[in-house]
Amino acid sequence: MNMNYPTTTESPRVPVLRRGYAVLSLLLGLLLVLSATATPAFPLTEESRENLAVFAEALGIVEDNYVEPRDIKKLIYGAIRGMVSSLDSHSAFMAPEEFKELQIETKGSFSGIGIEITLKDNLLIVVSPIEGTPAYRAGLQAGDRIIKIDGQSTKKMSLLDAVRKIRGAKGSAVTLTIMRENVDKPKTFTLVREIIPIRSVRVRHFDDGIGYIRITNFQDKTDHDLQQAIKDLNTKFKPLRGLILDLRNDPGGLLDQAIKVADEFLTSGLIVYTEGRNKAQTNRFYAQDSGSELEKSIPLVILINEGSASASEIVAGAMQDRKRATLVGTKTFGKGSVQSIVPLEDGSALRLTTAYYYTPSGRVINEKGIQPDLLVEMPAIPEGKTVKDLRQEALERRMKGEDLADKAWTVPISAAELEKDPQLARALQVLRQGMAAKTSEAKR
Repeated sequence: MNMNYPTTTESPRVPVLRRGYAVLSLLLGLLLVLSATATPAFPLTEESRENLAVFAEALGIVEDNYVEPRDIKKLIYGAIRGMVSSLDSHSAFMAPEEFKELQIETKGSFSGIGIEITLKDNLLIVVSPIEGTPAYRAGLQAGDRIIKIDGQSTKKMSLLDAVRKIRGAKGSAVTLTIMRENVDKPKTFTLVREIIPIRSVRVRHFDDGIGYIRITNFQDKTDHDLQQAIKDLNTKFKPLRGLILDLRNDPGGLLDQAIKVADEFLTSGLIVYTEGRNKAQTNRFYAQDSGSELEKSIPLVILINEGSASASEIVAGAMQDRKRATLVGTKTFGKGSVQSIVPLEDGSALRLTTAYYYTPSGRVINEKGIQPDLLVEMPAIPEGKTVKDLRQEALERRMKGEDLADKAWTVPISAAELEKDPQLARALQVLRQGMAAKTSEAKR
């Protein structure tokens, strides 16, 4: 059984799990990628063997007697899905294509043409081309409707299938046929795939030397991109006076990246620890005093909400416990469990909850979340509108390049943008008040 998956760069110390597995890297939602040092035996109890006999009997009956033939692998996959999903809401079975997609999402790059796409009214729509990519250079635009991929109609095509067809080996070509508003005939684009970076750090600023950095999820290079963003802001303002770190709607990611991001702002001490059924799952992670002196001392406010989960909760919890930052927003999601990814022989994998993680003060995050220091709710849904309506409006803003984090980092955040985001407005107020208080105290 070949399970030699690459580790993340500079990953935390590698604990050894029971039955010959070693933790190699941490994936989306604090997932541990496991690699076998030898083919594991997985001994079964007598009770397990007896019940497997019942399962085999039931499978045989379905195979021989069901009204229509069924793919046996699909039946077995379905049975595994049911078993694992019955454990908790975060454990799951992933078919080979699902496992591959997970690995791509956390790698920080992929081979493709550089467009974000979505399904809207069952139509495949370009949300935006990524600047500097083949799609951007060829002139694809937000709102373009993709009607064919390599000559195949996208009608009834799922979003995942479309993504798979557009992605491919570096140097290979893909042809998209698109319809554009106010254009009578379809346009055809043949694009050569390149390695496309996935941005997890987005930057803006305010005119008075305060930076705004949003982390969308924690990937391989998030800490590096964060350092570069702070460096760019500091070069612009000489020096950067304060920072708002936006972790709202950040679903999580690599544990080692969460630790490194927290470490950027801490000089020493515990960041997070995990405890599980096996001793190998009990680990403590400390700040290493890496990063610049500016990062360690800069006034910091962190934005959180109910969409902040997993790795983002680790950063928020550590900063709050260590009194390094003020948290503004609403309570976080409460996803405080570690999922181990166990690759299986055929390329599928199990995602299994194996531990819980805790803030430095010992707070349990799972199902409880992190409470903000300052509770600031977003405006209620307007009468006559639904959550779906608001999501659609947000999508349209992104397609027009009007989303807060999608504008060029050199463009300062305007008063109009601030007015639409009361949580950001409050965070800015807190930061400015704190900076003014420190300045006043220094003058005494």
